Amino acid sequence: MPIPSDQRILRRPVPAEPPTLPSSLHPILRRVYSARRLTSEAELERDLGRLPPPALLPGMARAVPLLQRVLERRGRILVVGDFDADGATSSALAVLGLRALGAGSVDYLVPNRFEYGYGLTPEIVAVALQRQPELILTVDNGISSLDGVAAAHRAGVPVLITDHHLPGAALPEAAAIVNPQLANPSAGPVLNLAGVGVLFFLLIALRSQLRASGWFSRQGIAEPNLAEYLDLVALGTVADVVPLDHVNRILVHQGLQRMRAGRCRPGIAALLRVAGRAAGNLAAADLGFALGPRLNAAGRLADMSQGIECLLSDDPAQALGIAQELDRLNRERRRIEEEMRDDALAWLEGWAPEDGELPFGLCLYQPEWHQGVIGILASRIKDRYHRPVIAFAPGGEGILKGSARSVPGLHIRDALDAVATRHPGLLKKFGGHAMAAGLSLAVSRYDEFRHAFDEEVRRHLAADDLCGIHHSDGPLAAADFSLELAELLRKGGPWGQGFPEPTFDGRFRVVQRRVLKERHLRLLLSPLDGGQPLGAIAFAQAEGCAAAEGDLVESAYRLEVNEYNGRRDLQLNIQFIRTLEGP
Repeated sequence: MPIPSDQRILRRPVPAEPPTLPSSLHPILRRVYSARRLTSEAELERDLGRLPPPALLPGMARAVPLLQRVLERRGRILVVGDFDADGATSSALAVLGLRALGAGSVDYLVPNRFEYGYGLTPEIVAVALQRQPELILTVDNGISSLDGVAAAHRAGVPVLITDHHLPGAALPEAAAIVNPQLANPSAGPVLNLAGVGVLFFLLIALRSQLRASGWFSRQGIAEPNLAEYLDLVALGTVADVVPLDHVNRILVHQGLQRMRAGRCRPGIAALLRVAGRAAGNLAAADLGFALGPRLNAAGRLADMSQGIECLLSDDPAQALGIAQELDRLNRERRRIEEEMRDDALAWLEGWAPEDGELPFGLCLYQPEWHQGVIGILASRIKDRYHRPVIAFAPGGEGILKGSARSVPGLHIRDALDAVATRHPGLLKKFGGHAMAAGLSLAVSRYDEFRHAFDEEVRRHLAADDLCGIHHSDGPLAAADFSLELAELLRKGGPWGQGFPEPTFDGRFRVVQRRVLKERHLRLLLSPLDGGQPLGAIAFAQAEGCAAAEGDLVESAYRLEVNEYNGRRDLQLNIQFIRTLEGP
Protein backbone atom coordinates (compact mmCIF):
# COMPACT_ATOMS: atom_id res chain seq x y z
CA MET A 1 0.00 0.00 0.00
CA PRO A 2 1.50 3.41 -0.92
CA ILE A 3 2.06 6.12 1.64
CA PRO A 4 -1.16 8.16 1.89
CA SER A 5 -0.74 11.32 -0.17
CA ASP A 6 -4.07 12.89 0.72
CA GLN A 7 -2.87 16.14 2.21
CA ARG A 8 -4.23 19.61 1.87
CA ILE A 9 -3.77 23.18 3.00
CA LEU A 10 -6.59 24.60 5.10
CA ARG A 11 -6.65 28.30 5.86
CA ARG A 12 -7.50 29.29 9.40
CA PRO A 13 -10.67 31.36 9.65
CA VAL A 14 -10.18 34.92 10.83
CA PRO A 15 -13.03 36.57 12.77
CA ALA A 16 -15.11 38.90 10.61
CA GLU A 17 -14.98 41.66 13.21
CA PRO A 18 -11.43 42.83 13.95
CA PRO A 19 -10.48 42.15 17.56
CA THR A 20 -9.38 44.85 19.95
CA LEU A 21 -5.66 44.51 19.38
CA PRO A 22 -3.05 47.31 19.32
CA SER A 23 -3.20 49.29 16.08
CA SER A 24 0.61 49.43 16.13
CA LEU A 25 0.85 45.71 15.37
CA HIS A 26 2.02 44.65 11.92
CA PRO A 27 -1.10 43.72 9.86
CA ILE A 28 0.15 40.16 9.36
CA LEU A 29 0.69 39.73 13.08
CA ARG A 30 -2.83 41.08 13.72
CA ARG A 31 -4.16 38.50 11.27
CA VAL A 32 -2.21 35.71 13.00
CA TYR A 33 -3.40 36.70 16.48
CA SER A 34 -6.98 37.07 15.28
CA ALA A 35 -6.94 33.56 13.82
CA ARG A 36 -5.85 32.30 17.26
CA ARG A 37 -8.83 34.04 18.84
CA LEU A 38 -6.86 36.66 20.76
CA THR A 39 -9.16 39.60 21.37
CA SER A 40 -7.31 41.99 23.67
CA GLU A 41 -3.95 43.53 24.32
CA ALA A 42 -3.92 41.92 27.78
CA GLU A 43 -3.61 38.48 26.17
CA LEU A 44 -0.34 39.59 24.59
CA GLU A 45 1.24 40.62 27.87
CA ARG A 46 3.82 38.18 29.18
CA ASP A 47 4.92 39.59 32.53
CA LEU A 48 4.69 37.43 35.64
CA GLY A 49 2.11 39.74 37.20
CA ARG A 50 -0.41 38.31 34.74
CA LEU A 51 -0.20 34.81 36.24
CA PRO A 52 -3.35 33.68 38.07
CA PRO A 53 -3.21 33.08 41.84
CA PRO A 54 -2.00 29.59 42.87
CA ALA A 55 -5.21 29.15 44.89
CA LEU A 56 -6.98 28.40 41.61
CA LEU A 57 -5.35 24.98 41.63
CA PRO A 58 -7.42 22.33 43.43
CA GLY A 59 -5.78 20.85 46.50
CA MET A 60 -3.54 23.82 47.26
CA ALA A 61 -5.27 24.52 50.60
CA ARG A 62 -4.23 21.08 51.90
CA ALA A 63 -0.86 20.79 50.19
CA VAL A 64 0.71 24.01 51.45
CA PRO A 65 0.15 23.42 55.21
CA LEU A 66 1.35 19.83 54.76
CA LEU A 67 4.63 21.00 53.23
CA GLN A 68 4.99 23.76 55.79
CA ARG A 69 4.72 21.29 58.67
CA VAL A 70 7.40 19.06 57.16
CA LEU A 71 9.72 22.05 56.67
CA GLU A 72 9.21 23.20 60.26
CA ARG A 73 10.07 19.70 61.54
CA ARG A 74 13.13 19.59 59.25
CA GLY A 75 11.67 16.36 57.90
CA ARG A 76 12.97 14.37 54.96
CA ILE A 77 11.15 14.95 51.66
CA LEU A 78 11.58 12.44 48.85
CA VAL A 79 10.58 13.57 45.36
CA VAL A 80 9.38 10.80 43.04
CA GLY A 81 9.31 11.90 39.42
CA ASP A 82 8.58 10.65 35.94
CA PHE A 83 11.17 9.55 33.37
CA ASP A 84 10.45 12.17 30.69
CA ALA A 85 11.57 15.79 30.27
CA ASP A 86 8.60 17.16 32.22
CA GLY A 87 9.34 14.72 35.03
CA ALA A 88 13.05 15.59 35.02
CA THR A 89 12.48 19.35 35.12
CA SER A 90 9.79 18.87 37.79
CA SER A 91 12.15 16.77 39.92
CA ALA A 92 14.98 19.29 39.61
CA LEU A 93 12.62 22.19 40.37
CA ALA A 94 11.27 20.42 43.46
CA VAL A 95 14.74 19.73 44.86
CA LEU A 96 16.14 23.20 44.09
CA GLY A 97 13.00 25.12 45.06
CA LEU A 98 12.36 23.33 48.36
CA ARG A 99 16.00 23.65 49.37
CA ALA A 100 15.90 27.37 48.59
CA LEU A 101 12.77 27.68 50.73
CA GLY A 102 14.63 26.19 53.68
CA ALA A 103 13.76 22.47 53.57
CA GLY A 104 16.19 20.52 55.72
CA SER A 105 16.44 17.40 53.56
CA VAL A 106 15.23 16.96 50.00
CA ASP A 107 16.22 14.08 47.72
CA TYR A 108 14.73 12.54 44.61
CA LEU A 109 13.99 9.12 43.17
CA VAL A 110 12.99 8.47 39.59
CA PRO A 111 11.73 5.02 38.51
CA ASN A 112 13.65 3.24 35.80
CA ARG A 113 10.97 2.52 33.19
CA PHE A 114 12.37 -0.95 32.48
CA GLU A 115 12.39 -2.08 36.14
CA TYR A 116 9.48 -0.28 37.81
CA GLY A 117 7.33 1.21 35.08
CA TYR A 118 5.47 4.50 35.33
CA GLY A 119 4.36 6.26 38.49
CA LEU A 120 4.37 5.61 42.20
CA THR A 121 4.08 1.83 42.11
CA PRO A 122 4.24 -0.33 45.26
CA GLU A 123 7.67 -1.49 44.04
CA ILE A 124 9.07 2.05 43.88
CA VAL A 125 7.49 2.83 47.26
CA ALA A 126 9.47 -0.08 48.73
CA VAL A 127 12.66 1.50 47.38
CA ALA A 128 11.59 4.93 48.65
CA LEU A 129 10.94 3.65 52.17
CA GLN A 130 14.59 2.61 52.47
CA ARG A 131 15.44 6.32 52.58
CA GLN A 132 13.04 6.86 55.51
CA PRO A 133 11.16 9.89 54.14
CA GLU A 134 8.63 11.79 56.21
CA LEU A 135 6.85 12.87 53.03
CA ILE A 136 6.76 11.50 49.49
CA LEU A 137 6.15 14.23 46.92
CA THR A 138 5.21 13.03 43.44
CA VAL A 139 5.83 15.30 40.47
CA ASP A 140 4.27 14.78 37.03
CA ASN A 141 2.72 11.51 38.20
CA GLY A 142 0.69 9.93 40.98
CA ILE A 143 -2.92 10.63 40.03
CA SER A 144 -3.39 6.98 38.95
CA SER A 145 -1.11 5.42 41.61
CA LEU A 146 -3.78 3.95 43.86
CA ASP A 147 -1.77 0.91 44.93
CA GLY A 148 1.47 2.85 45.48
CA VAL A 149 -0.17 5.51 47.62
CA ALA A 150 -1.91 2.77 49.62
CA ALA A 151 1.47 1.06 50.20
CA ALA A 152 3.00 4.31 51.46
CA HIS A 153 -0.03 4.93 53.69
CA ARG A 154 0.33 1.49 55.26
CA ALA A 155 3.94 2.34 56.03
CA GLY A 156 2.87 5.56 57.73
CA VAL A 157 4.35 7.90 55.09
CA PRO A 158 2.01 10.58 53.70
CA VAL A 159 2.01 11.26 49.96
CA LEU A 160 1.56 14.67 48.35
CA ILE A 161 0.64 14.24 44.69
CA THR A 162 1.35 16.95 42.13
CA ASP A 163 0.24 15.91 38.67
CA HIS A 164 -1.51 17.18 35.56
CA HIS A 165 -2.69 13.94 33.98
CA LEU A 166 -6.36 13.03 33.77
CA PRO A 167 -7.67 11.15 36.83
CA GLY A 168 -9.34 7.77 36.65
CA ALA A 169 -12.62 6.73 38.21
CA ALA A 170 -11.04 6.67 41.69
CA LEU A 171 -8.45 8.93 43.31
CA PRO A 172 -5.52 7.77 45.44
CA GLU A 173 -5.97 8.26 49.20
CA ALA A 174 -3.14 10.78 49.38
CA ALA A 175 -2.61 13.40 52.08
CA ALA A 176 -3.10 16.05 49.39
CA ILE A 177 -3.50 16.15 45.60
CA VAL A 178 -2.70 19.20 43.49
CA ASN A 179 -3.91 18.67 39.94
CA PRO A 180 -5.60 21.23 37.66
CA GLN A 181 -7.61 18.39 36.06
CA LEU A 182 -9.60 18.10 39.30
CA ALA A 183 -10.95 21.63 38.91
CA ASN A 184 -14.64 22.19 38.28
CA PRO A 185 -14.89 23.72 34.77
CA SER A 186 -18.03 25.61 35.79
CA ALA A 187 -15.97 27.52 38.38
CA GLY A 188 -13.62 28.95 35.75
CA PRO A 189 -11.02 27.90 33.18
CA VAL A 190 -8.95 24.80 33.93
CA LEU A 191 -5.21 25.56 33.85
CA ASN A 192 -3.37 23.57 31.18
CA LEU A 193 -0.13 23.35 33.15
CA ALA A 194 2.57 20.75 32.64
CA GLY A 195 3.75 18.87 35.70
CA VAL A 196 6.56 21.37 36.19
CA GLY A 197 4.05 24.22 36.01
CA VAL A 198 1.87 22.66 38.71
CA LEU A 199 4.91 22.37 40.97
CA PHE A 200 5.98 25.95 40.25
CA PHE A 201 2.57 27.24 41.40
CA LEU A 202 2.81 25.07 44.53
CA LEU A 203 6.20 26.59 45.38
CA ILE A 204 4.79 30.10 44.91
CA ALA A 205 1.93 29.31 47.28
CA LEU A 206 4.29 27.74 49.82
CA ARG A 207 6.59 30.77 49.72
CA SER A 208 3.65 33.10 50.41
CA GLN A 209 2.61 31.02 53.42
CA LEU A 210 6.16 30.83 54.76
CA ARG A 211 6.54 34.60 54.35
CA ALA A 212 3.31 35.24 56.25
CA SER A 213 4.44 33.00 59.12
CA GLY A 214 7.80 34.76 59.47
CA TRP A 215 9.67 31.61 58.43
CA PHE A 216 12.46 33.32 56.51
CA SER A 217 13.36 35.76 59.30
CA ARG A 218 13.26 32.97 61.90
CA GLN A 219 15.54 30.80 59.79
CA GLY A 220 17.84 33.67 58.90
CA ILE A 221 17.62 32.92 55.17
CA ALA A 222 16.81 35.16 52.25
CA GLU A 223 13.45 34.70 50.58
CA PRO A 224 14.23 33.04 47.23
CA ASN A 225 13.31 34.50 43.87
CA LEU A 226 11.49 31.55 42.33
CA ALA A 227 11.64 33.20 38.90
CA GLU A 228 15.23 31.99 38.79
CA TYR A 229 13.84 28.54 38.01
CA LEU A 230 11.64 29.55 35.10
CA ASP A 231 14.17 28.11 32.65
CA LEU A 232 13.27 24.67 34.04
CA VAL A 233 9.55 25.49 33.86
CA ALA A 234 9.82 26.62 30.24
CA LEU A 235 11.77 23.53 29.16
CA GLY A 236 9.37 21.07 30.80
CA THR A 237 6.28 22.91 29.54
CA VAL A 238 7.38 22.94 25.90
CA ALA A 239 8.84 19.42 25.96
CA ASP A 240 5.57 17.99 27.32
CA VAL A 241 3.59 19.62 24.48
CA VAL A 242 0.88 21.10 26.70
CA PRO A 243 -1.28 23.85 25.15
CA LEU A 244 0.47 27.21 25.14
CA ASP A 245 -2.45 29.20 26.48
CA HIS A 246 -1.87 32.62 28.02
CA VAL A 247 -0.54 31.24 31.33
CA ASN A 248 1.88 28.84 29.67
CA ARG A 249 3.02 31.50 27.19
CA ILE A 250 3.96 33.69 30.14
CA LEU A 251 5.93 30.87 31.80
CA VAL A 252 7.72 29.90 28.58
CA HIS A 253 8.45 33.50 27.57
CA GLN A 254 9.95 34.31 30.95
CA GLY A 255 12.05 31.15 30.90
CA LEU A 256 13.30 31.88 27.38
CA GLN A 257 14.24 35.40 28.44
CA ARG A 258 16.45 33.98 31.17
CA MET A 259 18.11 31.56 28.77
CA ARG A 260 18.72 34.24 26.14
CA ALA A 261 20.33 36.44 28.79
CA GLY A 262 22.64 33.60 29.89
CA ARG A 263 20.95 33.33 33.31
CA CYS A 264 19.92 29.69 33.10
CA ARG A 265 20.99 26.54 34.94
CA PRO A 266 24.46 25.26 33.96
CA GLY A 267 22.81 22.04 32.80
CA ILE A 268 20.52 23.87 30.37
CA ALA A 269 23.47 25.92 29.10
CA ALA A 270 25.36 22.65 28.56
CA LEU A 271 22.43 21.09 26.68
CA LEU A 272 22.31 24.16 24.45
CA ARG A 273 26.02 23.80 23.76
CA VAL A 274 25.92 20.12 22.76
CA ALA A 275 22.82 20.81 20.64
CA GLY A 276 24.60 23.64 18.80
CA ARG A 277 21.97 26.23 19.73
CA ALA A 278 22.89 29.85 20.43
CA ALA A 279 21.20 31.00 23.63
CA GLY A 280 20.77 34.58 22.42
CA ASN A 281 18.49 33.55 19.57
CA LEU A 282 16.52 30.80 21.31
CA ALA A 283 12.89 30.04 20.44
CA ALA A 284 10.36 27.71 22.05
CA ALA A 285 10.80 25.25 19.17
CA ASP A 286 14.46 24.81 20.18
CA LEU A 287 13.34 23.57 23.59
CA GLY A 288 11.04 21.01 21.99
CA PHE A 289 13.29 19.79 19.18
CA ALA A 290 16.82 20.21 20.58
CA LEU A 291 16.85 20.17 24.39
CA GLY A 292 13.83 18.01 25.16
CA PRO A 293 14.95 14.98 23.09
CA ARG A 294 18.41 14.97 24.66
CA LEU A 295 16.92 15.08 28.14
CA ASN A 296 14.36 12.43 27.23
CA ALA A 297 17.06 10.14 25.83
CA ALA A 298 18.21 9.32 29.38
CA GLY A 299 14.76 8.09 30.36
CA ARG A 300 14.25 6.23 27.09
CA LEU A 301 17.49 4.27 26.99
CA ALA A 302 19.09 4.44 30.43
CA ASP A 303 18.10 6.20 33.67
CA MET A 304 16.54 9.66 33.89
CA SER A 305 18.62 10.39 36.98
CA GLN A 306 21.36 11.41 34.52
CA GLY A 307 19.09 14.09 33.11
CA ILE A 308 18.07 15.29 36.57
CA GLU A 309 21.70 15.44 37.70
CA CYS A 310 22.49 17.55 34.64
CA LEU A 311 19.78 20.03 35.62
CA LEU A 312 20.77 20.04 39.31
CA SER A 313 24.49 20.54 38.79
CA ASP A 314 26.00 23.89 39.78
CA ASP A 315 29.34 22.97 38.14
CA PRO A 316 29.44 23.94 34.43
CA ALA A 317 32.17 21.39 33.67
CA GLN A 318 30.26 18.57 35.35
CA ALA A 319 27.03 19.62 33.65
CA LEU A 320 28.74 19.64 30.25
CA GLY A 321 30.09 16.14 30.80
CA ILE A 322 26.60 14.84 31.59
CA ALA A 323 25.12 16.75 28.64
CA GLN A 324 27.64 15.12 26.31
CA GLU A 325 26.56 11.70 27.56
CA LEU A 326 22.91 12.69 27.01
CA ASP A 327 23.83 13.76 23.48
CA ARG A 328 25.44 10.35 22.88
CA LEU A 329 22.32 8.60 24.17
CA ASN A 330 20.19 10.75 21.87
CA ARG A 331 22.24 9.69 18.85
CA GLU A 332 21.78 6.06 19.89
CA ARG A 333 18.06 6.71 20.29
CA ARG A 334 17.93 8.06 16.72
CA ARG A 335 19.65 4.93 15.38
CA ILE A 336 17.18 2.64 17.18
CA GLU A 337 14.26 4.79 16.07
CA GLU A 338 15.33 4.61 12.40
CA GLU A 339 15.51 0.81 12.54
CA MET A 340 12.08 0.57 14.14
CA ARG A 341 10.61 3.07 11.68
CA ASP A 342 12.00 1.08 8.74
CA ASP A 343 10.37 -2.07 10.18
CA ALA A 344 7.04 -0.32 10.58
CA LEU A 345 7.07 1.28 7.13
CA ALA A 346 8.06 -1.97 5.43
CA TRP A 347 5.06 -3.67 7.03
CA LEU A 348 2.68 -0.81 6.20
CA GLU A 349 3.87 -0.38 2.62
CA GLY A 350 3.40 -4.13 2.10
CA TRP A 351 -0.25 -3.85 3.06
CA ALA A 352 -2.14 -5.61 0.25
CA PRO A 353 -5.69 -4.91 -0.97
CA GLU A 354 -6.78 -8.37 0.13
CA ASP A 355 -5.89 -7.34 3.68
CA GLY A 356 -8.65 -4.74 3.56
CA GLU A 357 -8.29 -1.03 4.11
CA LEU A 358 -5.71 0.28 6.54
CA PRO A 359 -7.20 0.48 10.06
CA PHE A 360 -8.41 3.89 11.21
CA GLY A 361 -6.76 3.20 14.56
CA LEU A 362 -3.37 1.69 13.80
CA CYS A 363 -1.52 -0.69 16.15
CA LEU A 364 2.08 -1.74 15.51
CA TYR A 365 4.20 -4.33 17.28
CA GLN A 366 7.48 -6.16 16.80
CA PRO A 367 9.00 -8.37 19.53
CA GLU A 368 12.44 -6.76 19.11
CA TRP A 369 11.28 -3.15 19.44
CA HIS A 370 12.67 -0.97 22.22
CA GLN A 371 10.20 0.05 24.92
CA GLY A 372 11.82 3.45 25.39
CA VAL A 373 11.38 4.52 21.73
CA ILE A 374 7.84 3.40 20.90
CA GLY A 375 6.39 6.82 21.72
CA ILE A 376 8.55 8.50 19.10
CA LEU A 377 7.76 5.75 16.59
CA ALA A 378 4.03 6.20 17.15
CA SER A 379 4.40 9.93 16.59
CA ARG A 380 6.37 9.47 13.34
CA ILE A 381 3.87 6.99 11.89
CA LYS A 382 0.94 9.16 12.98
CA ASP A 383 2.44 12.11 11.10
CA ARG A 384 2.94 9.98 7.99
CA TYR A 385 -0.39 8.17 7.89
CA HIS A 386 -2.60 10.83 9.53
CA ARG A 387 -4.40 8.56 11.98
CA PRO A 388 -4.13 7.54 15.66
CA VAL A 389 -1.24 5.14 16.22
CA ILE A 390 -0.24 2.89 19.12
CA ALA A 391 3.22 1.30 19.02
CA PHE A 392 3.94 -1.65 21.31
CA ALA A 393 7.07 -3.29 22.68
CA PRO A 394 7.64 -6.19 25.08
CA GLY A 395 7.34 -5.20 28.73
CA GLY A 396 8.38 -8.55 30.21
CA GLU A 397 6.38 -11.35 31.84
CA GLY A 398 3.98 -11.63 28.93
CA ILE A 399 3.04 -7.94 28.98
CA LEU A 400 3.09 -5.42 26.14
CA LYS A 401 3.72 -1.74 26.82
CA GLY A 402 2.09 0.65 24.37
CA SER A 403 2.53 4.33 23.58
CA ALA A 404 -0.29 6.11 21.76
CA ARG A 405 -0.40 9.31 19.69
CA SER A 406 -3.59 10.83 18.35
CA VAL A 407 -4.88 13.27 15.75
CA PRO A 408 -7.40 16.12 16.11
CA GLY A 409 -10.88 14.76 16.68
CA LEU A 410 -9.94 11.82 18.91
CA HIS A 411 -9.22 12.14 22.63
CA ILE A 412 -6.90 9.16 22.96
CA ARG A 413 -7.15 8.72 26.71
CA ASP A 414 -10.95 8.75 26.52
CA ALA A 415 -10.82 6.28 23.62
CA LEU A 416 -8.77 3.87 25.74
CA ASP A 417 -11.23 4.34 28.59
CA ALA A 418 -14.08 3.41 26.25
CA VAL A 419 -12.22 0.28 25.07
CA ALA A 420 -11.59 -0.71 28.69
CA THR A 421 -15.30 -0.25 29.49
CA ARG A 422 -16.52 -2.28 26.53
CA HIS A 423 -13.90 -5.00 27.05
CA PRO A 424 -13.42 -5.50 30.80
CA GLY A 425 -10.01 -6.84 31.72
CA LEU A 426 -8.48 -6.17 28.31
CA LEU A 427 -6.28 -3.29 29.49
CA LYS A 428 -4.13 -3.73 32.56
CA LYS A 429 -3.27 -0.01 32.87
CA PHE A 430 -3.72 3.15 30.87
CA GLY A 431 -3.52 6.90 31.29
CA GLY A 432 -2.54 10.09 29.56
CA HIS A 433 -3.84 13.15 27.72
CA ALA A 434 -5.99 14.00 24.73
CA MET A 435 -3.16 13.54 22.24
CA ALA A 436 -0.84 11.03 23.96
CA ALA A 437 -1.30 8.09 26.29
CA GLY A 438 0.33 4.95 27.61
CA LEU A 439 -1.11 1.51 28.25
CA SER A 440 -0.28 -2.12 28.97
CA LEU A 441 -1.97 -5.40 28.09
CA ALA A 442 -1.23 -9.12 27.82
CA VAL A 443 0.66 -10.23 24.70
CA SER A 444 -2.00 -12.89 24.15
CA ARG A 445 -4.70 -10.22 23.81
CA TYR A 446 -2.92 -7.95 21.31
CA ASP A 447 -5.08 -8.95 18.32
CA GLU A 448 -8.23 -8.52 20.37
CA PHE A 449 -7.11 -5.05 21.42
CA ARG A 450 -6.14 -3.80 17.96
CA HIS A 451 -9.56 -4.70 16.58
CA ALA A 452 -11.28 -3.09 19.56
CA PHE A 453 -9.17 0.06 19.19
CA ASP A 454 -9.91 0.37 15.47
CA GLU A 455 -13.63 0.00 16.16
CA GLU A 456 -13.48 2.74 18.79
CA VAL A 457 -11.58 5.12 16.50
CA ARG A 458 -14.19 4.57 13.75
CA ARG A 459 -16.87 5.75 16.17
CA HIS A 460 -15.19 9.17 16.26
CA LEU A 461 -13.40 9.64 12.94
CA ALA A 462 -14.55 9.40 9.33
CA ALA A 463 -12.37 8.70 6.31
CA ASP A 464 -12.19 12.45 5.57
CA ASP A 465 -10.58 12.98 9.00
CA LEU A 466 -7.59 10.82 8.02
CA CYS A 467 -6.11 13.51 5.85
CA GLY A 468 -2.96 15.47 6.53
CA ILE A 469 -4.06 19.04 7.20
CA HIS A 470 -1.58 21.89 6.97
CA HIS A 471 -3.21 24.90 8.58
CA SER A 472 -2.29 28.21 7.01
CA ASP A 473 -2.64 31.85 7.98
CA GLY A 474 -3.20 32.69 4.31
CA PRO A 475 -0.99 34.11 1.58
CA LEU A 476 1.69 36.80 1.79
CA ALA A 477 2.17 39.68 -0.62
CA ALA A 478 5.57 40.28 -2.20
CA ALA A 479 6.29 43.10 0.28
CA ASP A 480 5.73 40.77 3.23
CA PHE A 481 8.72 38.58 2.41
CA SER A 482 11.10 40.45 4.67
CA LEU A 483 13.56 39.90 7.51
CA GLU A 484 11.58 42.43 9.54
CA LEU A 485 8.39 40.37 9.43
CA ALA A 486 10.28 37.14 10.10
CA GLU A 487 11.76 38.71 13.25
CA LEU A 488 8.38 40.09 14.37
CA LEU A 489 6.77 36.68 13.99
CA ARG A 490 9.58 34.99 15.90
CA LYS A 491 9.22 37.42 18.79
CA GLY A 492 5.41 37.30 18.71
CA GLY A 493 5.17 33.93 20.45
CA PRO A 494 6.16 31.80 22.14
CA TRP A 495 4.52 29.47 19.64
CA GLY A 496 3.69 25.82 20.21
CA GLN A 497 0.88 23.38 20.92
CA GLY A 498 -2.48 25.15 20.83
CA PHE A 499 -0.84 28.42 19.72
CA PRO A 500 0.73 27.29 16.46
CA GLU A 501 3.62 29.01 14.77
CA PRO A 502 2.48 31.25 11.88
CA THR A 503 2.33 29.34 8.61
CA PHE A 504 1.46 30.78 5.20
CA ASP A 505 0.71 29.34 1.78
CA GLY A 506 1.34 30.29 -1.81
CA ARG A 507 2.32 29.18 -5.30
CA PHE A 508 5.86 29.31 -6.63
CA ARG A 509 8.00 28.37 -9.59
CA VAL A 510 10.98 26.14 -8.72
CA VAL A 511 14.17 27.91 -9.85
CA GLN A 512 16.71 25.58 -8.22
CA ARG A 513 16.52 22.23 -6.46
CA ARG A 514 19.25 20.44 -4.49
CA VAL A 515 19.12 17.38 -2.25
CA LEU A 516 21.06 17.64 1.01
CA LYS A 517 22.23 14.54 2.93
CA GLU A 518 19.86 12.41 0.82
CA ARG A 519 16.87 13.63 2.89
CA HIS A 520 16.46 17.41 2.75
CA LEU A 521 15.65 19.81 -0.09
CA ARG A 522 17.32 23.14 -0.66
CA LEU A 523 15.13 25.17 -3.02
CA LEU A 524 15.04 28.54 -4.71
CA LEU A 525 11.42 29.54 -5.27
CA SER A 526 10.02 32.39 -7.33
CA PRO A 527 6.60 33.68 -6.12
CA LEU A 528 4.01 33.69 -8.88
CA ASP A 529 2.70 37.04 -7.63
CA GLY A 530 6.05 38.68 -8.26
CA GLY A 531 9.07 39.54 -6.18
CA GLN A 532 12.60 38.20 -5.81
CA PRO A 533 13.31 34.44 -5.69
CA LEU A 534 13.40 33.12 -2.13
CA GLY A 535 15.65 30.54 -0.53
CA ALA A 536 13.80 27.64 1.08
CA ILE A 537 14.55 24.48 3.05
CA ALA A 538 12.32 21.40 3.21
CA PHE A 539 13.56 19.08 5.93
CA ALA A 540 13.14 15.30 5.37
CA GLN A 541 10.98 15.85 2.25
CA ALA A 542 13.34 14.84 -0.56
CA GLU A 543 11.71 11.40 -0.88
CA GLY A 544 8.15 12.67 -1.15
CA CYS A 545 8.68 15.74 -3.37
CA ALA A 546 9.15 15.17 -7.10
CA ALA A 547 9.16 18.86 -8.03
CA ALA A 548 11.87 19.66 -10.58
CA GLU A 549 13.34 22.96 -11.72
CA GLY A 550 10.73 24.86 -13.70
CA ASP A 551 7.76 23.15 -12.03
CA LEU A 552 4.87 25.01 -10.48
CA VAL A 553 4.33 24.10 -6.80
CA GLU A 554 1.98 24.90 -3.96
CA SER A 555 3.49 25.16 -0.50
CA ALA A 556 2.75 25.81 3.15
CA TYR A 557 5.74 27.54 4.73
CA ARG A 558 7.04 29.56 7.67
CA LEU A 559 9.18 32.67 7.52
CA GLU A 560 12.48 32.36 9.34
CA VAL A 561 15.87 34.02 9.56
CA ASN A 562 18.74 31.90 8.28
CA GLU A 563 22.04 32.85 9.93
CA TYR A 564 25.18 31.55 8.24
CA ASN A 565 28.76 32.84 8.23
CA GLY A 566 27.67 36.11 9.78
CA ARG A 567 24.93 36.68 7.21
CA ARG A 568 21.24 36.89 7.99
CA ASP A 569 18.87 36.03 5.15
CA LEU A 570 15.17 35.39 4.86
CA GLN A 571 14.33 31.72 4.38
CA LEU A 572 11.13 29.78 3.85
CA ASN A 573 10.84 26.71 6.04
CA ILE A 574 8.70 24.41 3.92
CA GLN A 575 6.09 22.44 5.87
CA PHE A 576 4.37 20.95 2.82
CA ILE A 577 4.97 21.13 -0.91
CA ARG A 578 3.33 19.54 -3.93
CA THR A 579 3.65 19.86 -7.68
CA LEU A 580 0.77 21.43 -9.59
CA GLU A 581 -0.22 20.57 -13.13
CA GLY A 582 -1.01 23.06 -15.84
CA PRO A 583 0.38 26.50 -16.70
